[in-house]
Amino acid sequence: MNLAIDAGGTHLRAELWQEGMLVAQKEAKSSEIGLCAWIEKLLLEYKKVATVGISYAGQVEDGIIHSSPNMKVDCYNIKEVIEQKFGVKLYIQNDLNCAVLAEAKEFGVQNICALYVGTGLGLGVVDGGRVIRGAHNVATELGHIPYKKTALTCGCGRNNCLELFASGSGIAKQIASKNLICDPTLEALKDTGEDSIVASFEEAFLAAVGVTLTLFNPQVLVLGGGVIEANPYLEEFILKNIKKYALPNSLQNVTICKSRLKSAPLMGALLLKD
Repeated sequence: MNLAIDAGGTHLRAELWQEGMLVAQKEAKSSEIGLCAWIEKLLLEYKKVATVGISYAGQVEDGIIHSSPNMKVDCYNIKEVIEQKFGVKLYIQNDLNCAVLAEAKEFGVQNICALYVGTGLGLGVVDGGRVIRGAHNVATELGHIPYKKTALTCGCGRNNCLELFASGSGIAKQIASKNLICDPTLEALKDTGEDSIVASFEEAFLAAVGVTLTLFNPQVLVLGGGVIEANPYLEEFILKNIKKYALPNSLQNVTICKSRLKSAPLMGALLLKD
């Protein structure tokens, strides 16, 4: 039996698979239980699990969690702890690296970018059939490149990250800074007439897409995540305006579209291996 987990800033989601069949689905809130504690709970319930694949919303390397701007960490050396305690094989990778593995399989291409907007802003890149990871597995951290200085503080501790403008957590922080009473969504902001926050999100999102296309020149750019799903107009918005934000050559024959997968990070977690 294989256990696949998507550990995000808001939810922990799990699927159990056996011989290619989905056996069970589980969910918990990230604010209510730590990832390691939740895995232990699941493994005590499902004793036939042999492998655990984790899609993690943070920075990881060699089975060790280094940081997570939008989530508390209850165990950094998670691979060693779980493997020794339960005798399973555990794989953990950044959530967007997992997502782009699944997207590459879905589209059948060798050069693809997955840009997801949810609690945070994340990017995964497959170039020439291989995930770009960098020297310490922190490459393509798009949400934390410098963008504009603000009075707000990112989960990473800085005040100028792109994620402060183009993410669910960024929207929530901007709403709080203005003492607004509304849901932290673009739709709710439009209803209150707070067009400035919506406009700053859209501009930052365009910048994120433009940087991604210019730097990595993919065949396909997939847009995903909770904010994209909740605001389907963003796909057309990008297609209409991206020419002003990306190098013209990088736009030649590129496909820009929303994800067709229900849960790419979870599907990618099942694809993890040494």
